[in-house]
Amino acid sequence: MDSSSTPAPGLRDITREAVRTRISEVAVDLFAEYGFDSVTVEQIAGEVGISARSFHRYFPAKEDAVIGDLTRWGEFVRGGLASRPVDEPPLVSLRISFEALLSRPRNAEDEERSKRTMRVLTSTASLRARNLEKHLGWAKMLVPVVQARLTGDYAELRAQTLVQSALACFDIALSTWAESEGVDAVEFLRRSFATLAEESAA
Repeated sequence: MDSSSTPAPGLRDITREAVRTRISEVAVDLFAEYGFDSVTVEQIAGEVGISARSFHRYFPAKEDAVIGDLTRWGEFVRGGLASRPVDEPPLVSLRISFEALLSRPRNAEDEERSKRTMRVLTSTASLRARNLEKHLGWAKMLVPVVQARLTGDYAELRAQTLVQSALACFDIALSTWAESEGVDAVEFLRRSFATLAEESAA
């Protein structure tokens, strides 16, 4: 790792989101090659051509360069969920909302990078813990939407159960997809939700 790399041409003129993306790409590449715990913020910053202080303006912690913008994508899923018919089964609505997130347009290079990111994400305890924080944050957004559609007793408990189960399906699908070839992430997501529905009905 060469921490003396010079800044990419025109870096200051790139939008904030593009800079975040560049930092994340470099970080994931370094983590995949050397291991998450072996790579420092200073090394990532050096590869990008910024200071460690600048890195922290985009990502509060090293883990966030892998996890990404938690709130943004949680709001995306919540928006999809809120737009579903109110009489649709909650698990169906949740599955379709997560499908929309996974179905965003991307090319083969983006897909391979996403797989690499998932493999890094599951490689170390601190990243798995940060991913759990993401789940809790997303659950806070999604549970009220599901709860408002439920009737009867223990609506909040049932909503929590449905949302956390959906998040587990989402994670399992992505983890399986990251280690696979030739099967789309959405297909794994559908299979995961189908298994949950089948076992619940048994």
